[in-house]
Amino acid sequence: MVLILVSLFHAFKAVQSSVITGKIVPFDAADQVFAIQGTDSLTAVPDKGIFTLQAKPGTYIVIIDSKRSHKDILLKPVKVNEGKTTDLGEIKIIQ
Repeated sequence: MVLILVSLFHAFKAVQSSVITGKIVPFDAADQVFAIQGTDSLTAVPDKGIFTLQAKPGTYIVIIDSKRSHKDILLKPVKVNEGKTTDLGEIKIIQ
């Protein structure tokens, strides 16, 4: 019985996901958001300025790929903890 409970606990723990999220202002200023950790990269297309990236725990560099009339944003280090949401809050893009 104990072995079954331990196995179930580990299975549940494995499906917990970590998330990087944020809101871009103005909402139409960016085309894509990237998160890079070593050789791994994640990509999201903001929806009305809001983006969400499913991520493994670790430290990332987040890049906001802005439209031509705006400046790209580089955020580092972005620490992601297991099973937690890392909210970058409101990210203001300037021209």
